[in-house]
Amino acid sequence: MRAARFHEYGGVDNLVIEQAPDPRPGPGEIRIRVAAASVNPIDWKLRSGALHQFLPVELPAVPGRDAVGVVDEVGAGVTGVSAGDRVFGLGGVTGATAELVVLSAWAPAPAEWSDEQAAAAGLASVTAMGGLNALGPLAGRTLLVEGAAGGVGSAAVEIAVAQGATVIGTASERNHEFLTSLGATPTTYGPGLAQRLTTPAPHGIDIVLDTAASGSLDDLVAIAGDPTRVATVADHARGERLGTHVVNAENDSALLSAAAELGRQGRYTPRIEQSYPMEKIADAHAHAERGRTRGKIVISVLI
Repeated sequence: MRAARFHEYGGVDNLVIEQAPDPRPGPGEIRIRVAAASVNPIDWKLRSGALHQFLPVELPAVPGRDAVGVVDEVGAGVTGVSAGDRVFGLGGVTGATAELVVLSAWAPAPAEWSDEQAAAAGLASVTAMGGLNALGPLAGRTLLVEGAAGGVGSAAVEIAVAQGATVIGTASERNHEFLTSLGATPTTYGPGLAQRLTTPAPHGIDIVLDTAASGSLDDLVAIAGDPTRVATVADHARGERLGTHVVNAENDSALLSAAAELGRQGRYTPRIEQSYPMEKIADAHAHAERGRTRGKIVISVLI
């Protein structure tokens, strides 16, 4: 199969397109012929070597964790899915930016989503929903999402709005119109946030989801009034120190199915900042590393 790979840790110039061995699904897994994959922060952090001591990968490695495509092989013990089904989902921490990838969690991709949107939904939706679920019921509560314009943040906004929350999202001013289109009330991040929230949330903030790891977690806890009313999916070390909910993304088919159902209802549409062909993966990673994206960056694999 054709795949994007890196043979050593380092910059985007280490990414090459080449032939790689076809992966095979094990028990409880499926293989898909990839139409599109997404770029997540963990992808470029792994490639750069920033996570080498905590999460080493076998080299050469194929970047990417989530993808959409058509099932072409089913592992032992798998039921409810057949060759030819269009699904989106998650594999290991590497492997998705290739013509074939093995998934361990998946759900049928809504017809309402394009391939790029479905590729963007995997990791973003399970991360957002995991963080939101840690905060308890959302209906009737005021939720602050820190970093609301990014891939996880924008997913969290739409999913929380669909569940009946009043959502306030932080982002740079250029993304305020975007947040409004998602159903959130926008405000800027940074010093003075508590004072700025008095207008959109005169009765206070009930719960907070941090998706940004911008160093603001202490302030977010103060705004919520209790660390148990705050969840972080991004600042794990500080969250542990402060006693907030600390949420890791999990390969959970139930969460993927819940996100897909919201997609079918038109209540969650993964947002795309830009799509790149696989041959331009270096540009896609460079774009992701610059940060401050509006939604997700995706890679089109199927030509």
